[in-house]
Amino acid sequence: MLQPIVMSLLVAVTLALFARRVRELVELLRLGAPDDRVPKTVRAWLRKAADEVTVVLGQRKLLQWSIPGVMHSIIFWGFIVLLTTIIQAFGAIYDHSFRLPAIGGNGVLGALQDTFIWLVLLGVLIAFAIRRVQQPGRFRGSHLTQAEIILVWIAAIMVLILGSRAAEAALGNFPYPHGWAYLTWAAAGAFAGQSRGVIRAVETVLLWWHDLLVLGFLIYITYSKHLHILTAVFNVAATSTRPKGALAPMHIDLEEMSETDRLGAAKVTDLSWKALLDGYTCTECGRCQSQCPAWNTGKPLSPKLLVMDIRDDLFAHADALIAAKRKGEQAFQEAYEALHPLNPDVIEDEVIWDCTTCGACVQACPVNIEHIDSIVAMRRNLVMMESRFPREMQSALQAMETTGNPWGQPPQARTEWTRGTSRQEPLQIPHISEAPDAEVLLWVGCAGAYDDRNKHVVYAFAKLMQLAGVRFATLGADENCNGDPARRMGAEYIWQMLARQAIEQLNEHGVRTIVTTCPHCFNTLFNEYPQLGGRYEVIHHTEFLARLVREGRLTPTAARDETITYHDPCYLARHNDLYEGARAVIGAIPMASYKELHRHGHSTFCCGAGGGRMWMEERMGRKVNIERTDEALASASDTLAVGCPFCNIMLSDGITERHADSNMKVRDVAQILLESVEGDGAVASRGESD
Repeated sequence: MLQPIVMSLLVAVTLALFARRVRELVELLRLGAPDDRVPKTVRAWLRKAADEVTVVLGQRKLLQWSIPGVMHSIIFWGFIVLLTTIIQAFGAIYDHSFRLPAIGGNGVLGALQDTFIWLVLLGVLIAFAIRRVQQPGRFRGSHLTQAEIILVWIAAIMVLILGSRAAEAALGNFPYPHGWAYLTWAAAGAFAGQSRGVIRAVETVLLWWHDLLVLGFLIYITYSKHLHILTAVFNVAATSTRPKGALAPMHIDLEEMSETDRLGAAKVTDLSWKALLDGYTCTECGRCQSQCPAWNTGKPLSPKLLVMDIRDDLFAHADALIAAKRKGEQAFQEAYEALHPLNPDVIEDEVIWDCTTCGACVQACPVNIEHIDSIVAMRRNLVMMESRFPREMQSALQAMETTGNPWGQPPQARTEWTRGTSRQEPLQIPHISEAPDAEVLLWVGCAGAYDDRNKHVVYAFAKLMQLAGVRFATLGADENCNGDPARRMGAEYIWQMLARQAIEQLNEHGVRTIVTTCPHCFNTLFNEYPQLGGRYEVIHHTEFLARLVREGRLTPTAARDETITYHDPCYLARHNDLYEGARAVIGAIPMASYKELHRHGHSTFCCGAGGGRMWMEERMGRKVNIERTDEALASASDTLAVGCPFCNIMLSDGITERHADSNMKVRDVAQILLESVEGDGAVASRGESD
C-alpha cells in the first residue's frame, strides 16, 4: 500500500514542476512580438496537418540524412511505441496484474515493444558512434554533454524496462505469448534458478528505477536542449503559411511612429514569438550549419549558433522579464531597457550580414525553424533604426531610392539591351501602353537592363519570344527595381516605396501576366507583391521557354556536341520549387549531353549574391561563388547553364578568377536555346565570350 502512495506523491510533484516550467516558457513566448500564424484557408489547415504527419510523425526531413536520420527516427518512433510499456510500468506499481485495456495481451504489441527496445538501444549506440567516432563538424558549438546525458538516460530506461519485463515473464505474469515477445522471453532465462521472492524484489527495484528515470526525464527536458521533444509539434504547426520565398510583411507609418516604436528587432523580445519558439525547438543537430554557404566558406555565420544565441539570451533574462511583466508594463519596459542589444552584444553584426537568404538552413531544419525571418528582423533594425550596415550598401540603397535601380543608372538606359551586339539586329519591342493586347509583360529587371552580360540574356529571351510568335511588351524606361535587394538588406521602407510604384504602374496598364529572366524578380513579384495588393501571374523564363518548346512554338535544330550542367538558382529551386523547366529546355537540344551537379534542385548551393550580398564585399573566408565555381568545374562539363542574372555574374566571375574560361562557359538557358533554334553563328557561338 505504501508504494502506490509514494508513487502518487512523486507523480503529483513531477507534474506540478512540469506545469510550472511550461507556464514560464509560455509566458516568455508571449513577450515576443505578435505574429499571426493562424491559417486563413482550409487549404492552409490541411497543409499544416500534412506537415504534422510527414515532418513530425514521419520524420521526413531527418530521413534525408540516411544513417543519422534513421537513428533519430528509430528513437523517436520507439518512444511512441514504448509509451505503452511506460504506462504498464507505472500501472504495475499500483497493481501487479495491470494490463493495457483491449490490447494489453496482444502478441503483436508484445513483439512490437520488444523490437523497439533493441532498436532504440541500437539507435543510441549509433548516436554515440556519430558523436564520438565520426565527429561531424555540424556539431561544433552544440551542447554535446547534454545530448550524451539524454542518450545514457534513454538507454537506461530501455534496459530497465526490458529487465522488469523479463522478471515478470519469469514469474509467469507476462501477458504476451512466448512466441511473440521474443526478446523478453530470452532475457527471462537470466532468472533461471532464482526464487520467486528474489525475482519479485528485482522486478520491483527495476520498475521503480524505470519510473523514477521517466519522471526525472520529464523535468530535465524542459531545462535542456531536448525541449524540442515537447515543442517540435507546435513549432511545425506554427510554420508560416507564406510562400517559402516571401519575407514577413511589415507595417511602416513614419508619420504615426513615436519615440518608443521600433522597426525590426533591436533586443530579444522584439523578435516574434515564433522566433523565440524556434529557439526552444532547436535540436542543435547542425544540419542548417552544414548547408549554410557562409559557414561552409569560413564565415562566422552559423544558423544553428544564431538560434542558440537568441535562446540563451532569452533564458538568461527569463526570470527578470517574467517578474517584470507580472508587475505591469512600466516594470517590463524597464526590464526591456536593461536587455543587451541583439547586435552586436548577442550576435555580431558580421553574422547578420553574411546571410545570402538562400534558404538552405530552413530547407535542412528537421523542425521547421525559420532562420531568415530572425536575420532580416535584425537587419531591419540595423538599417532603419541605427543606420549601421556595410558601407558598400550605402551606394546601392541610395541608388535604388534616387534612380530606381541599385546600379545607379538612368531610367533611359533601361532599353539599351534591345540594340543587341554588332552581329545582332535591334529588337523592336513595344511599350505596354502601345500593346494593350500583349499576352505577357516582359519584366526586364535591373541586371538585365544594366549588366552587360545579362543584356545578352534578355535579348536572347526576347528574340525567342518573337520567333515563337508571343505578343509581349515591356515597361521600357518606366520600369524600376522591384525592391528585392532593398528588402533583403533590411531597408523595408525603400522596398515598399519601390513596390508600390511598380504595382501602380502594372495596374495602370492592366497587366495580368508577367515573365522575367530573374528568379529574384519572379519571387518578389509573385510571392511578395500580394502583401501590398499586387497580384499577378508570374512566370520564370526557363518555365516559359519549356512551355514554348513543348507546344512546338520553338524547335531546337542546331546540335551542340557538348556536355551541359545546370546551376539551380536558390530563389527558383529552393524557394519556389521550380527546376524542371531549365532541364527540359536543355534536354531538347540535339546531341547535348546533360550532367547534374552534385548539389542541385532543393539542395543547390548558393552563388553568393542573394540577400543583397551582390552589393557587399566578402572580407572573411573563401568566396561563396568560388566554392560553387569549383564544384561546377569538377563536373568537367563544357557549359554551365544558369537561369539567374546574379548567378550569371557570380559564376562567370568565378570562372574567370579560376582562369578556366577555356574549359567552361557560363550561358543562360535562353542563350543556349536561341543558338540551337537559329543555328550556329546566329548568336554568340560556342566558345564565344560575351
